[in-house]
This record gives sequence, structure tokens and C-alpha cells, in this order.
Amino acid sequence: MSSLRAADPENATVTLRAVLPAPTPALPATLPPAPAPLGTDPGPTGRPSPVRPGIAAFLVVLTCSLGFSTWAWQHHQSPGVLSWVTTVLWTAPILTSLLGLAGALRTRRTTRRAADEPAPPLVRDEFLLVVVPTIGRHDTYPALERVVRSYVEHLPTAFARLRVDVVVEEGCEAAAAIHLLATTLPMVRVLTVPAAYRTPAGTRFKARANHYAGIRRVAEGQVGDDVWVLHMDDDTGVDAHTARELARFVLAQRGPDALHLGQGVLTYPREHGAHRLLWLADAVRPASDVSVFAVSTGRGTPRAGLHGELLLVRASVEAAIGWDFGPRAMVEDAQFALNFCQAFPGRSGWFPARSLGAAPVSVHDFVKQRERWAWGLMELAANRAIPLRERLLLIHNMVIWAIGPLQHVGVILVVGALLGDLATLPVAGAVLPLWAVNFGYQVWTYWEGLKLNCRVSADPRRRFWERIAVVALMPVFSLWEAAGVLRGAVLFLRGGETAFAVIAKPR
Repeated sequence: MSSLRAADPENATVTLRAVLPAPTPALPATLPPAPAPLGTDPGPTGRPSPVRPGIAAFLVVLTCSLGFSTWAWQHHQSPGVLSWVTTVLWTAPILTSLLGLAGALRTRRTTRRAADEPAPPLVRDEFLLVVVPTIGRHDTYPALERVVRSYVEHLPTAFARLRVDVVVEEGCEAAAAIHLLATTLPMVRVLTVPAAYRTPAGTRFKARANHYAGIRRVAEGQVGDDVWVLHMDDDTGVDAHTARELARFVLAQRGPDALHLGQGVLTYPREHGAHRLLWLADAVRPASDVSVFAVSTGRGTPRAGLHGELLLVRASVEAAIGWDFGPRAMVEDAQFALNFCQAFPGRSGWFPARSLGAAPVSVHDFVKQRERWAWGLMELAANRAIPLRERLLLIHNMVIWAIGPLQHVGVILVVGALLGDLATLPVAGAVLPLWAVNFGYQVWTYWEGLKLNCRVSADPRRRFWERIAVVALMPVFSLWEAAGVLRGAVLFLRGGETAFAVIAKPR
């Protein structure tokens, strides 16, 4: 494979030297032998993958929904004004549902093949750099310590050459504790972003930290094709399964058709959730990873976006793209994805690895998190610097997400009561199968997401009440999601100063 080079690396080095007298020498690339051979961890081959989704829940809900709606249509059809509204709003997500179902089937095939393959050997030639940006507050430090320890414990079983870079802001609250952690753990170093550091385009927030870490790698000469950068959040850890699947993916990218980017699944162990209700509400996220994101990223062009965690990128490719997206960039991972689609079409992949995250600690934080995502994605969808063809899927997804508050069944019924018209059946019976698919997929995302989160928990059993609650409370969860999207849409339309809310991280 031809070597890739950073975009203007000399200029990047000059920018670095403007804020630092000299770059800190890199840590030794070669580490002591791995503590144990790969493949001795729990989860031997031949067993179902912990991120393999089922389809039974979708088929059951689809059948029941279609049967009931057909019966209602035949016996109680009396279209009104509200019927025209529901015909449009409740049919609109069909493309997302079909993409998600295609992705789920693709994931089942991928995980079935992975389960039959032997454990990969220790990766000795490629260098893995884990980058963990953190705001460095006292309330985020316990989660940071948990995840950094997980990298040091598990990743050396798969990679002989490894380093963990914790990226902090100069003068952050927990600086002393973070530096102490780095001195007590092997392979860990702290990169401090100087307060005076500015990117050429004025990027802020997490993208600024990522860009700084990137130009440090350029200055230290660690941007070869054999260097892989694993981006993680400061509340997202790994385990032995993650290490094994990362190694399998990296070892497969050595031929002429090698991929340059890969991503896996973000899951939420039960023990990482501060509140069980919020843990149930976030069940939708791993299901999205094994469905919509699996088909988008897995087919080579991640137009649906990327997550900032468990994002594996070849260092040479990251250096060529960079993270300098301008002052309004709040969803740097999604913007990196669209830039990647332009520069390296067809070169991304999806792998069945899991990362271990944590749900928000309060409803307020849950809504604030969704607000930032919605605001940032709307900014990105409206960014004309990116070709329209790369933004089309994102624009579609954002329209569906933005009208989410109007799709909520509670909102529909309130409007119907005000109009004196509670007839919500569609104006045409041909729409009923589409409604059934949409409803079946929506229920499936929470049902399967709960199953995936339970599988990665210390106690993998799904309680009977959890299965009932995650479906029964879907209207509540969707209302929280809608509140965040609505707030984000208002902030986007106002066009004011952007902000990057960092929520508290559970232990």
C-alpha cells in the first residue's frame, strides 16, 4: 500500500513550536512482552458474539402491529385532518428503518464469521496509540481513571507496541491527579494543550485537543501507515473482547485493498449506570451501532457519521484530514466522517468490537447531551463547505430527528384532543405496512439495545421487569430525546455562540 502523508506537516510542526519550546520525546514504541497470549480471555470462539443482534423482536412487533392496524383500518376507518398529519409524520422514518434493518442483517453475518475464526495473533508490527481527551474536572476524573486502567490491562494482550495519550487542558482541575495516574501506570503519558494554542481555523472544544495531539504525532514522526490511532472518550473503556477484535481488524488491513478507518459498538454495562432508568433510556445507542452505523461505515463511506469513541484511524490518514474544522464544530467525529468520505471513499469498515461506556447521571444531563448533538449535527448539515452528496444522508437523518417532537404519540393525541379529532389512522391503507416496519424497528432498537447492554454487564441476565420497562417507557424516553432535539434546534436557529457541554461522568 502506498504511503500516505500528513497535509502540510512542516506547517503543523511550526504551529506546534509556536506554543512549545520543543516537542516532548515520544515514549518507547516497543513495550515488554504481552502478559498473556491473545485468545485466553473469556468468550472463546464458537460462541455468539456479545454484539450480535437478534431479529425475533422485530418480527413479532411487525406482525402484531400490522395485524392490529389492518383490523382497525377495516372496522374503524374514518380519516380526519389528523390522519393527514400522521400519514406524513409516521411514515417519514421508513428510510432510516430500512437502513437499520439492513445493517442489523449485515452485523449478524459479520459476527457469525468472526465467531468461527480463531483468535488473532499478537500484533507486533503495527503501533497502537490510544488518544483520550478529557476536560479534566474532578467529577470526570473517576471515570477517566477507570477507562485508562482498562486500556493498560487489556490492550497489551493484543498489541506489543502501545501507548496511551491522555490529552488535557492547561490548568484543568484534576491535572495533579491525572499526572499522578500517568506516573503509576506503564504506557501512559499526559499531553497538555497550552492555553495559548490556537489552530489555523480556530477550532475549539474536543476537536482542538484532537488536532493538538495530531500535530504532536507529526512532530514526533509517528504518522506512518503502520501507526493506528484509537480515539476513546474519558468514560469509555475496553475489555479483552475489544482488544481481540481490534487486533483482528488491524491485521486484516495489510493488503492493497486495506481499509483506513474502522469503528465498533458503544455499549453500556449496567454497573456503569448511575440510574437504572437512564441506563434503559440509552439502550437505543448500541442498537444504532449494530444497525444504521454498521451499514454506513461498514460499506466504506460513513455518511451517517461516526462516534468519538472506539474510532480506529490510520495515523497517516488522520494527519491528512486533521481536526481543524472551524469555531462552530461541535460534532467533530461526524465532520471527520464526512471529510473522510471525500478523501478516502470506500475505505472504512465496521468491526464487532465493543467499548464500555456510561449513561448520563441525570435527566438534565441526558437532555443536554442530546441538545449538543442536535445543535452540532444541524450546524454540520448546513455546512456548504462539504459537498451536498456527502451531507444528504445526514440531512435526512437530521430532518427525521428534528421532527421527532411532532412524531411523539403524546403530542399527536394532545393536538387531536384540541382539534376534536382523534382519528390517527392513515388516509391510505397502503401506508400501514410502512408504519408496522417503523414501529417494529423502533421497538427493536430498545429491546436489542437492552440485550446488548446486559451481555456486557458483570451480571449479563436481563431482568423480567427490565424487558417490560424498556418497552413500556419508550414514550418517556422519546420525550426526553425530543426535548434535547427541540432545544438544539432552537439554538441552531438562533445562530448564537456555540458551546460544548461536558456532562458529569459516572464512576
